[in-house]
Amino acid sequence: MDPDQFSKRLGSIFASVPEQVRRLGLVIVVLVGATLLLRFVLLPPSVVSTELHWAQATEREMAKLPKLAGSAECQNCHEDVVVMKAKSYHKGLACEACHGPAIKHTEDPSALKPPAPRDRTFCPVCHAYDPSRPTGFPQINPTAHNPLKACISCHNPHDPVPPVTPRECSACHAQIDRTKSISSHALIECTTCHNAPEKHKVEPRSALPSKPAAREFCGKCHGEGVASKDAPKEAPKIDISTHGGRNMCWECHYPHLPEGRT
Repeated sequence: MDPDQFSKRLGSIFASVPEQVRRLGLVIVVLVGATLLLRFVLLPPSVVSTELHWAQATEREMAKLPKLAGSAECQNCHEDVVVMKAKSYHKGLACEACHGPAIKHTEDPSALKPPAPRDRTFCPVCHAYDPSRPTGFPQINPTAHNPLKACISCHNPHDPVPPVTPRECSACHAQIDRTKSISSHALIECTTCHNAPEKHKVEPRSALPSKPAAREFCGKCHGEGVASKDAPKEAPKIDISTHGGRNMCWECHYPHLPEGRT
């Protein structure tokens, strides 16, 4: 096809396109052209260069005076406290997380004394009940837990073990306890399904309680024809050999609220 025929063919195709589409296409072309012109011609490198931005940001931050001294500096004068904290549940918590920036204190200890939280408002920032926190993380209701008493009157912040070993599972597993309290398992003791060693009360993450590992465990109460004296008569019954196939019971039924299904 020679150039004249190609031009005529292209012109006929363009003429067959609705006017609204042609206008829209023209607007798009203008916008793309303006963007490219702005990006590669009109804007200076200082605006569009990522490497330059990184270099300037690094230079700007490096020029700022440091505020944090780091926990290693604290050990120079407070070795006994640092050693105690290193063995406690707060071992991963930086000193300045509670005491604030301390660079000036390390330069001249007499010039500035870091604050030490003494009231009840500071510790609940981490330890007030929040369902998003991991199971077993120490959480309390600040209103009901030892009302009006300062946290440090019972807990040493550098080794915050409770003064009395918790007697009830709800002390650490409040969310689970609240869920179970409104379920059909409300009257079942936690130790019915979990074997918790005594050490679990003081070292909960190293001495873990047991969990049922077989379908037959739930079948002791819910299996048809079970003659166990501990099986309540009102408990729903199923054929444990066929119900749910090979799935474990807790893949469909949450044990602490078995009425709900996933």
